[in-house]
Amino acid sequence: MIDAATFLRDAKFKGFDFFTGVPCSFLTPLINGVLNDRATAYVAAASEGEAVAIAAGAWLAGRETVVMFQNSGLGNAVNPLTSLNYPFKIPTLIICTWRAGPGLTDEPQHELMGEITPDLFEVMRIPHNLFPSEADRVMPMLDDVCAQMAESQLPSAFIMQKGDVADQDLGDVDSPLAVLGGDIVDDCMNGEAPSRYETLETMLGVVPDNAGIIVTTGKSGRELFTIADREQHLYQVGSMGCAAGMGLGVALNTDKPIVVVDGDGALMMKMGSLATIGAYAPKNLVHLVLDNGTYDSTGGQPTVSGGVDFAGCAVASGYKRGVRVDDKPGFEKALADALSAEGPTLIHMKIAPGSLEKLGRPTVKPPEVARRFKAFLARQ
Repeated sequence: MIDAATFLRDAKFKGFDFFTGVPCSFLTPLINGVLNDRATAYVAAASEGEAVAIAAGAWLAGRETVVMFQNSGLGNAVNPLTSLNYPFKIPTLIICTWRAGPGLTDEPQHELMGEITPDLFEVMRIPHNLFPSEADRVMPMLDDVCAQMAESQLPSAFIMQKGDVADQDLGDVDSPLAVLGGDIVDDCMNGEAPSRYETLETMLGVVPDNAGIIVTTGKSGRELFTIADREQHLYQVGSMGCAAGMGLGVALNTDKPIVVVDGDGALMMKMGSLATIGAYAPKNLVHLVLDNGTYDSTGGQPTVSGGVDFAGCAVASGYKRGVRVDDKPGFEKALADALSAEGPTLIHMKIAPGSLEKLGRPTVKPPEVARRFKAFLARQ
């Protein structure tokens, strides 16, 4: 057994300075230790998959990251670990607890995951070791995982067992608190909704050159690449629903304006991201939701977005403002206003379904997209 301070001291020495995750009773001492350390950043995520996306964004902005969750939540993290970190070659240190581990009687919901936790990491090709439970093993094991991640540019994991870290009280820390009562602006003219392509063209005419743009998976990224390919664009592939979390991770670690281009189906997959963004309230984040009421990339099947007030949800979650708009002039004004004001702002833009008939895909490979975006963020 070690104390949290021992692990965190060595982890910080190795450069790990950004932690995010979802609590587990086994993790309580370590999370409390992070929260008690004013020099260490911690973002409390709404889901494990969101935590992986937040950490990916923080890595793009130059931080070395740790994601913490229990093994039941490993199931929620499989998608971004395999379709975000893997294709974009984004490393992070995972600390995953082993509920229902060897010889441990636990709740029935942990039984199967307890049996297959190491196997899941194996299948995902993520190197894993037991968490260092002796003080003199912490630094050598951190050396090993850092070497692994430097070589592979992929995640590595520690599996934490019950009692690995001694109890740690939580001191007097400030909790992220969304300030409710933001503004809702309704600029819907009930006119002819523009296409996504037209909306993205309008967006590029408004955003400044120093703004980073993170685009959700599917045809949004493909159309943006067709319009213009620039180093400040990050086209997500897979990891549906993770654009907002990644945008939060970036926005919290840069002064540059960050624009997230989301879809109605993608955002509904991880609506908890609204609460996390509202709580941490990055002033430089603009969240666009291009809502065509369909899963356009998979054949145009309908979503349930017709009953969802995204702008109202955002304000109720702590966003500074939410804007509803459905035509190009209104969108242009809403985006310009959002970029010139303190955020976060969500713009719910109604667009027409459909896309270009012949639509290509980004020819720049995901690892290159990630690294040029990271280099763009690092420049003053």
